[in-house]
Amino acid sequence: MFASLRGDLRAVRERDPAARSAIEVALAYPGVHAIWGHRVARLLWRSDLKLAARVLASLTRVITGVEIHPAATLGEGLFIDHATGVVIGETAEVGADVTLYQGVTLGGTSLERGKRHPTVGDRVTIGAGAKVLGPITIGDDTRIGANAVVVKSVPPNSVVVGVPGQVIARSRRRPVDGPLDLDDALMPDLLGTSLQSLLSRVDQLETALNGRASNGAARPSELGVWAGEDFSI
Repeated sequence: MFASLRGDLRAVRERDPAARSAIEVALAYPGVHAIWGHRVARLLWRSDLKLAARVLASLTRVITGVEIHPAATLGEGLFIDHATGVVIGETAEVGADVTLYQGVTLGGTSLERGKRHPTVGDRVTIGAGAKVLGPITIGDDTRIGANAVVVKSVPPNSVVVGVPGQVIARSRRRPVDGPLDLDDALMPDLLGTSLQSLLSRVDQLETALNGRASNGAARPSELGVWAGEDFSI
């Protein structure tokens, strides 16, 4: 148990540049408190003290803003950053060295009993506000972008963005001991890229038909700033 507690503190210090000391993490990080509360609640659950386990889980949610069902399985080295609004369902399984940001949901899509929540592999990072729903599997070393909604299984070493989540293979593998790639600004914009391609195709067709492209359609500049007269607020 104490080895697990030390591992929880070490995970935060390795992945959060704002963490200055183990004492600060132990006293001021609600994500760590949520994990510790879950460890105790899970012991109660496995000891067939299920009511006590659910009560403790509810108290932990009130204190930390994180809801973790006591039957959920959490691997070593889990880091819940900022914590608020995180939900982990009953049959969810989370691997080792996983990072979850605020607002993440590992939820179910069925009212039937049995496996209905995700299985998350090792070294997965799930961005703020992302929803991973159903009895799907998220492969090792996968990165899920902020606010993505994932409802299908994802192969290892993928990037997932959008609603619904679209899988993009990484151009290169992230070293196991390397830094986490957490910059959402570098995530691809699938919708924007598709729209820009469509607008370019429309320009080509209009040029072929009329001898010139129409300038009436609003479109982003090369800097990503949209311009047009339709955007008055």
